[in-house]
Amino acid sequence: MKISEFIETTRISFEALSSNKMRSFLTTLGVVIGIFFVVLMGWAINGLDSTLDKTFNAIGTDMLYVDKWNWSGGRNWRKIEARKDITYAQALEFCKRIKSAEVVMPQGRAWGRQVQFKNQLLNGITIMGVPYKYALTPSGNVTEGRFFSQFEDMNSADVAVIGYNVAKNLFPDSNSLGQTLKIGGRSFTIIGVVEKRGTFITDFMDNQCYIPLSSFFGIFGSTGRSISIAVKAGSEAQLDEVRSEAIGIMRGVRNTPPGEEDDFAINESQAFREESKTMRIAVYGIGLGLTALSFIVGMIGIMNIMFVTVTERTKEIGIRKALGATRASILVQFLTEAAALCFTGAVIAFIICSGVIYATVQIFELTFPPYIPPGLLLIATFVSILVGIIAGLIPAVRASRMNTVDALRYE
Repeated sequence: MKISEFIETTRISFEALSSNKMRSFLTTLGVVIGIFFVVLMGWAINGLDSTLDKTFNAIGTDMLYVDKWNWSGGRNWRKIEARKDITYAQALEFCKRIKSAEVVMPQGRAWGRQVQFKNQLLNGITIMGVPYKYALTPSGNVTEGRFFSQFEDMNSADVAVIGYNVAKNLFPDSNSLGQTLKIGGRSFTIIGVVEKRGTFITDFMDNQCYIPLSSFFGIFGSTGRSISIAVKAGSEAQLDEVRSEAIGIMRGVRNTPPGEEDDFAINESQAFREESKTMRIAVYGIGLGLTALSFIVGMIGIMNIMFVTVTERTKEIGIRKALGATRASILVQFLTEAAALCFTGAVIAFIICSGVIYATVQIFELTFPPYIPPGLLLIATFVSILVGIIAGLIPAVRASRMNTVDALRYE
């Protein structure tokens, strides 16, 4: 088929569609819904991947956390609860023995505490007691001020570094640095604000306050609680070596008999990666199921309407064939009409989806991109055209094989 003939055939196809605007629009509804789900699913997965990457970076891709609890769950909760606490003495002994890690330090946590600024109270805050070396970890990156020094740490200085959400809620219109914050009835001077780390999955990361470990023990005590140990391997390549050494040392420190299961957990960002696979499968499953159903409905609608179109334009087909139109020309004409129907549906879906995505990001303050990724637009466009061609193939073949004389006689 010549290019000029193809252009003319395409023009005729779009003119036929424009002459039946309402019918064309109603026919594309199934495709609109299908493309809508395709785009929404792709956007959600891309956003989820981006959010998870931010979460992994916030935790630290080269960080290990020796803890009593398994962050990812998936085990017998009562059995984990029955584990003995990791004591401060055990944490210190672990820190002395480990050699392969770049940085290692104990840290204490007090969950669900209250902090106060003047008459303002903020509940559900995690108080973290950490050494000055915590500034070397991803969690210690400050966006305002500084982290406390070794001197302040050794002397139990009443200084605090607060999380992003704490600063946002207590000091929305003012600078938090130099302000006095009460923690456990004790006054602390704010010297820094940690950069935003949390996402919609890990928003709790921004609801934390960091104080020197000795000050933490002075308020909450060092006994009757389990201490966590932060271990910075130095690079992801060293994680396996550091993990193996950490497990061996911790078993020795806690006198775990050979052959018995570890009575502690080694937590890392990899645990969240495994959990994310389940989330991705769920999103894929729901999205693909709805998409497939919508496309099937859309294909049936397009096929039916194309059969009606072929029947209505039988005489036109006969005239075109009598004037020299080839089978290929007739075939391309009706395939183009079907593909154009689906492409129109895709455009409508893109417009609706763009509005829904932007509104969702703004309303729920998600870290997802507020637009449709360009690659996803290309994929959705290709899928819509392919669906149109498949749906219109049988009617188009039927039109191309019509007998010229019978078509001209058709009334």
